[in-house]
Amino acid sequence: MTCTESTFRGDELHTINCTGDVVCGDRVAFERARFTGSFRRAKFAGFEVVIGEIIADSYGADRQQHTFTLLLTDGSKIKIKGRNLYANGTWRRAWVNEEDRRAAATEKHARGDAARADRAERKGILA
Repeated sequence: MTCTESTFRGDELHTINCTGDVVCGDRVAFERARFTGSFRRAKFAGFEVVIGEIIADSYGADRQQHTFTLLLTDGSKIKIKGRNLYANGTWRRAWVNEEDRRAAATEKHARGDAARADRAERKGILA
């Protein structure tokens, strides 16, 4: 019987739960679902642990979808939507200086606020 719920809760290096709020520079680990078969007849094949460093992030102009670029341990890069990165929990390593991380988070949140305000203005939504 295949377990269909993630059980990953970090490891000896990735001890801080950062689900919902990763920033550039975070070295993260998370578990994502794998599937086999065709797109139309996909079969759940278990989970894989992904480990990498967040090297870039952006907000989509239309739908405000947060996308992250990760540099994986094997040197390859992947892009992943925030909703998928956070889906099963995300864990990070501690920074040498956590104050630097707080500054990075403040900057990221300011960009997100500005992007949401721009979208609301384009759509004619009052804040």
